[in-house]
Amino acid sequence: MWGAAVAKNRKTGRMLAALVSLCAAGSAVAAPLTVCMSGDNAPLSYQVKGQPRGLDLRIAQAAAAALGRELVVLPFESDYEKESSLTHEVNALLSAGLCDAASGFPLLASDLGPATRPSSRTPDYPGAKRKRERPFVALGTLAPSRAYQAVALGVVLRDATQPLNRLDDLGERRLGAVSGTMASAAAMGWHNGELRPRLVSLTQREDALAELAKPSGSLIDAAFVPLAMFDGWKLSHPGTPLAAAAYRRAIGINLGFVTLAPAAEVRAAFDRVIVDALADGRLARWAAEEGVSWSAPVLPEVSRGPTMADLTAD
Repeated sequence: MWGAAVAKNRKTGRMLAALVSLCAAGSAVAAPLTVCMSGDNAPLSYQVKGQPRGLDLRIAQAAAAALGRELVVLPFESDYEKESSLTHEVNALLSAGLCDAASGFPLLASDLGPATRPSSRTPDYPGAKRKRERPFVALGTLAPSRAYQAVALGVVLRDATQPLNRLDDLGERRLGAVSGTMASAAAMGWHNGELRPRLVSLTQREDALAELAKPSGSLIDAAFVPLAMFDGWKLSHPGTPLAAAAYRRAIGINLGFVTLAPAAEVRAAFDRVIVDALADGRLARWAAEEGVSWSAPVLPEVSRGPTMADLTAD
């Protein structure tokens, strides 16, 4: 009788243990997918009344859905100081465990892989201590997702009724570019300097788009700028008559998401979303809906950056 009772108790204990295990599994909730995004990089990522917006958000939402995880966005700011860089600051955010991935990262070979310095402080983010009180974080190895967009230069016109499909179409219009930028280098070197008689070099303190938008007395008739810059300018200047011409010039740099190397599952989710959205047109549609002058990624997806020959090629 005692043996039967013991056996019955053991069976009951196993059933209770199984029930507890099932309940625990059912109540377990996957940790959120936290993605760090620049808070002021419109229209790729930015904040409107404290809420995240932009193309990067659309991609991150799809990746979180693919993983079955809630999406949390951590906005950050980056100050370009001598002792810091965007690469190290993003690495610090990831290495500190503040986020699983970061968006809008230039896919340059020199900025990926093992960190080039042992540690860095994080950039500003909601809830961060004052910079001098933040600890230095040991940096890890960065690994990229697939590229979702190519960085491109474009010509912005005051009068968009005159088509411009090539730089040859400028005619006698004066083209403005900020000196020391890739746009300036590309314009200066194009066709062995053919544009130089019509090129107006603006200083680093001058805003090419603001100059072009002057109602009268502008020094230029068109501006050669990164299209992402113009996209952001349009958001802060609604109703502007300025418009991007059909001509655009990819510079051999793509944007993607970045994680620490061990986060293979997270990268795989972003890769699936990006590849599928490129193939079925969703990525181009998301970009249009968010006001992004989108260009498809170029090969190689991770590059060493443009050479002067790349910038000046037609």
